[in-house]
Amino acid sequence: MIISVLMGMMLLVAGRRLFWLFVAVAGFVAGLQAAPMIFGPQPFWLLWAAGLIGGAIGAVLALFFQHIAIGVGGFLAGSALAFQLMAFLGRYPSGWIILVGGIVGAVALFLVFDWALILLSSMAGAVLVGDGMGRVTFVHPAMLMVLFVIGVAIQGAWLPASRKTDR
Repeated sequence: MIISVLMGMMLLVAGRRLFWLFVAVAGFVAGLQAAPMIFGPQPFWLLWAAGLIGGAIGAVLALFFQHIAIGVGGFLAGSALAFQLMAFLGRYPSGWIILVGGIVGAVALFLVFDWALILLSSMAGAVLVGDGMGRVTFVHPAMLMVLFVIGVAIQGAWLPASRKTDR
């Protein structure tokens, strides 16, 4: 719970600057969500292990293979966000929806890297904060939107003026 909120807050504020962290968190969340879908119900520690492995793979890709990491990070974030959105709407997330979300995330990150990274990391950060807080209290969808807008505003303000209109 606390880890989810902290990771979410870091992504909200510095997701673009800490690209490797964004990809690592996306890998962690994807591993955490994929483990029960692949292996069925498993102990909590095994789900966390899958998440940590996914996060480590994401961080290594981001640090050493940035172009591959852009595609993988965009795909993982897009698919994780599609999964969370479907779950939030009370619908079972089908594989096709998750795949389409991943493809949209990857393409968006390649086409407009800075702004797509800002939008995806702000959205992922808002969802992680909401998920962590939702375990304690009800999180209204408006709170997620406010967090998202705050994340975009902070990261957009930090974007150098020469890159605000590039790409």
